Amino acid sequence: MENNTSLQQQLLEAGVHFGHLKKKWNPKMLPYIFAEKKGIHIIDLNKTVDYLQESAAAIKQIAKSGKKIMFVATKKQAKEIVTECAKRVNMPYATERWLGGMLTNFNTVRKSVKKMQSIEKMLNDGSAESLTKKERLTLSRDKDKMEKVLGGIAQLGRLPAALFLVDIGCEHIALSEAKRLGITTFGMVDTNCDPNKVDFAIPANDDATKSIAIITNYIVAAISEGLAERQASKDDDESDDNNNENEARARRLEAEAQAEAGRGGRGRGAGAPAGGPGAGGPAKRRPAGGGAGGNRRPGGGGGGR
Repeated sequence: MENNTSLQQQLLEAGVHFGHLKKKWNPKMLPYIFAEKKGIHIIDLNKTVDYLQESAAAIKQIAKSGKKIMFVATKKQAKEIVTECAKRVNMPYATERWLGGMLTNFNTVRKSVKKMQSIEKMLNDGSAESLTKKERLTLSRDKDKMEKVLGGIAQLGRLPAALFLVDIGCEHIALSEAKRLGITTFGMVDTNCDPNKVDFAIPANDDATKSIAIITNYIVAAISEGLAERQASKDDDESDDNNNENEARARRLEAEAQAEAGRGGRGRGAGAPAGGPGAGGPAKRRPAGGGAGGNRRPGGGGGGR
């Protein structure tokens, strides 16, 4: 409970509870509104804490499963904060502008990303040296333009599993694309938006930088935990695999040793009988020869006498 109280206190200090003017409200936000003060709606921070924690738990599981969460925030107040947070956990982001079809036409967008990367490679490895100065400059400008818009999704090989949006009204195109593709959506929802449009709504002030920072940082902390748990379970699996491999190797060596011993035993067993008759043969012949010689000697002696 203490943890909740301190989180609530932090949210209060960051101004997360300030909504929009009463005349701009969306009636669907009624359950999340605590009161109205001087014509401005005040968001219920108890609800914010509950929904923030619920969203963080869900997003942590997505990160733990190794899937990507894309951050979308193109409004001026959120750009830098969201870019920095997304980079911290190595997640894709769109903070300059949302290209129409960035998700629904993902293959085409990937081609643009590849083009950007190939231009970058040309400029870096010196293969652009053969071009004229003007051509190089044009390439460089094209790359910078693309980098601005596509830089955040350069490492995104396939569609993300979830989207985190700072202002669902401002990012309505991204939201509708995600809905169309069945991508899970998380969003900061102010009093002028419809919370039913996102799967996980976090009622909060989406205009103040402090408010955006505290909510985004909380979500990023949950992603970090999920990634750390994934790494820990990977390490455990690897050590289990190593143990299993060692056991299997030990069993294999033991089996080989037993098989070798068995082969050695059979060799000796086979040799003994073979040697037996060989030894027995002369032994039998010797007495026979000796006997014959004995019989002949007395006989010969007798004959001489």
